[in-house]
Amino acid sequence: MLGEVLTAAVTPFDARGAIDLDKFRELCRFLVDNGSDGVVVAGTTGESPTLSDDERLSLFEAAVDELKGRAAVVAGTGTYSTAHSVQLTERAHALGVDAFLVVTPYYNKPPQRAIVEHFNAIAQASDRPIVAYNIPARVVINIEPGTIAQLAEIPNVSAVKQANDDLAQAKRIVELGLDLYAGDDNILQPFLELGAVGGICVHTHVVGPQVKEQVQRARGGDLEGARAIDAELEPAYDLLKVVTNPIAIKCALNLLGHEVGGLRLPLVEANEEERERVRACLSRLRLLEPARA
Repeated sequence: MLGEVLTAAVTPFDARGAIDLDKFRELCRFLVDNGSDGVVVAGTTGESPTLSDDERLSLFEAAVDELKGRAAVVAGTGTYSTAHSVQLTERAHALGVDAFLVVTPYYNKPPQRAIVEHFNAIAQASDRPIVAYNIPARVVINIEPGTIAQLAEIPNVSAVKQANDDLAQAKRIVELGLDLYAGDDNILQPFLELGAVGGICVHTHVVGPQVKEQVQRARGGDLEGARAIDAELEPAYDLLKVVTNPIAIKCALNLLGHEVGGLRLPLVEANEEERERVRACLSRLRLLEPARA
């Protein structure tokens, strides 16, 4: 198990739009000091589609060096190209990351048997754990339960990040002996009640300690306490609905003083109306003073 709470970290940029590795290191420390058992680097939240390979690798290297075994470093190495994914996985392995997040190939729309071959090829590049990332809303296709059963036969495919609210499918992942991670923050509680290990989350950038307590309570049998925390975190779920991820969470972090910078096109920074909605959510979470009239 890589941990209960993993945060899909944003990638900080400086005023010129270059990666700010100092701010990234600072963010990694902050996340691990505030509830995260590990960080996912260069995932979708980290704007991976706009990062060069050298930039991805520099982030992997910085995270490994900064955390020095204190927390898991999961490298986002999956792309729509199997060969490219294999190469990134090999290079990330050499840098010492702990595991790999591999998303279903997007845009290509491969058949289910091709998804298995894709993961098989990547699994040959390292003996370290692979987290299969199933997010049909972004990649168009769902990894079907029968396909996940085949992935479970690959020795180092050990977990699934499931961004799909089908509870029957989530339960099946647990029954297969894979570690189940909620891939959408608002489905963490029902997944925990099915036996999930935890979540690979975005809201933990701002509510990490609360989420860690929620997971620990649920896994310890205190479902009432976990559900109460889940209800209290409703403003965090609302925050992520304001505008496409990671626009809203970067806006929130900047409002809280973390200075993670802007975004790369085709993403853009939150506009004034969106900033005010994010600010209102942070105020409801008691992380910001309410705006004065």
